[in-house]
Amino acid sequence: MTSSSPTSGGPGRSGPLASEIADRLKRSADGLLPAIAQQYDTGEVLMLGWMDDEALHRTLTTGRCTYWSRSRREYWVKGDTSGHFQWVKSVALDCDADTVLVKVDQVGAACHTGTRTCFDTDVLLAEDAEDAAGTDAPGAGQ
Repeated sequence: MTSSSPTSGGPGRSGPLASEIADRLKRSADGLLPAIAQQYDTGEVLMLGWMDDEALHRTLTTGRCTYWSRSRREYWVKGDTSGHFQWVKSVALDCDADTVLVKVDQVGAACHTGTRTCFDTDVLLAEDAEDAAGTDAPGAGQ
């Protein structure tokens, strides 16, 4: 499901989002909030999308993640074209009310490239097995 905003023609503050939520949000200059999608039962970070008030309202009321596409300039519901749905389990704001965390049950790949997460292919730093066990950690054995 993709559609441009019926009230404003694009991202922003208009829409039916409850004022007690909308009034707290700290949006970017273009009216958007980063929205992190996380697998609810494993904690795996799946992807980062963008939401305006309307996308957040749709996410809260439909139980499916709706994002604002900055490149296509339209709303999109995760899974409508790919079949890789995000079923919403919880939605939270961070301490500054400038980022949304959406815990989801991800069906299929979260990334448009077909990988499980958008963070699978370009790992810049990773602990090896010994570091994870704490044997090579700074100060270990001291």
